[in-house]
Amino acid sequence: MSSQELLSLDVAALGEGIRARRISPVELTEAYLARLETVDKRVVAYITVTADRARADARHAESEIAAGRWRGPFHGVPVALKDLCYTSGIRTTGGSKILTDFVPAYDATVWARLAEAGAVLLGKLNLHEFANGASSSNPHFGFVRNPYNLEHIPGGSSGGSAAAIVARMAAATIGTDTGGSIRVPAAFCGCVGLKQTWSRVSRYGVLPLADSLDHVGPITRTVGDAALMLNVIAGHDPNDVTSSRLPVPDYTSRLDAGVAGMRFGVIKELTIGASAEVLDSFHAAVRLIESMGARVEEVSIPSIDSGILIASAITLPEALEYHQRWFPERAADYGSDVRWTMEAAGAMPATVYIRAQRARARMLAEVLGAMAGHQVLLAPATGIAAPLIGAQGRGAKQPDGKPVNLVKAVLRFSAPFNVTGQPALALPTGLSPAGLPLSMQIVGRPFDELTVLQAARAYERARGPLPPPKL
Repeated sequence: MSSQELLSLDVAALGEGIRARRISPVELTEAYLARLETVDKRVVAYITVTADRARADARHAESEIAAGRWRGPFHGVPVALKDLCYTSGIRTTGGSKILTDFVPAYDATVWARLAEAGAVLLGKLNLHEFANGASSSNPHFGFVRNPYNLEHIPGGSSGGSAAAIVARMAAATIGTDTGGSIRVPAAFCGCVGLKQTWSRVSRYGVLPLADSLDHVGPITRTVGDAALMLNVIAGHDPNDVTSSRLPVPDYTSRLDAGVAGMRFGVIKELTIGASAEVLDSFHAAVRLIESMGARVEEVSIPSIDSGILIASAITLPEALEYHQRWFPERAADYGSDVRWTMEAAGAMPATVYIRAQRARARMLAEVLGAMAGHQVLLAPATGIAAPLIGAQGRGAKQPDGKPVNLVKAVLRFSAPFNVTGQPALALPTGLSPAGLPLSMQIVGRPFDELTVLQAARAYERARGPLPPPKL
């Protein structure tokens, strides 16, 4: 099998081929490392490439599989981690100057579980500094580029995680999501991003942004791969006291059940304010879902637009609390946008944070009320396609050079479901007239990732493959 053919396969296909010994983990890893060498100088998805570790992992996987000890679908499959995830003996920078040389002594639980499943570590992925932004224009390690158009942002903060998937520089990646940082890059880059229920996946050994909003989850090529990765990383972790003790189902068990007879709710408020191209693609996706036998109705969640305000009022002080160890003495070592958020947090009254936390329960109750009689909710994943990289890498801009308000145009659509902690999955609906990915999100009840994945898989199959970028 050629390198190009290997790089085109998702985790599900790779796992089958490796188990049957039609695919060599060593050859597969070399194909990915060669692709990295050729492409990443333009995309800038990686901060650290662990080539020697990857080759050793691949040789070990090949030896185990040859001896009949196959560990599962990720055995011998090359993956990469957002550079917030601790890796023992390998630096973890957080995309920052502060931690440029920080080498943890232990692994994050998500990586420990993937390693136990036999995954091959390609490296650590670029991101918005300390996960505190939506553009992934990193002043310390370079601006991540959108594989569909290198002049556009990939979204953030997990920009490297999504860009690496779409540019065929990893078979699967880990991202984190505090206000949309898995779903937004997946939407802008044209792949699948799953923010599972808060507490479903351990956050032990992952640098935090805002502890009560942070999620760690999969960014993958397909819905099926997201389910496979969630099977590996989900479950209680004694090292994370916030992690759920609920049993972990097989997330692949209902992937092919279809949507006939299901009821979907379209969130009215999140179809207001989206661009015409986003809405055209979203409504086409809704019609396709209806054509598969699902019933789709409009629902109203009047408080949904307060989601970004609540998320911001929680994120800012929680981020500042974590950064108190560095920020007072090393403020100049932060990028200007992240430094501004820390300063803004310092000026925020404690009462604002307390009221925002109280408002979370009310918002969740309202969302669940809107879900009554519906299995999942639908909305655009973002209000716009990926904008241009901003001047001097600051945020994003429109073609006429005017700045884009990423809070209003992007995070408004994603942050409410960090506030509520519900599972939400972003997946592509097509390409814009300019050739940039467009996406919707599917939102479920807490701990009902099974239904979200079922609905997403049915749509993904009916939609067909997205045209790849022309890198």
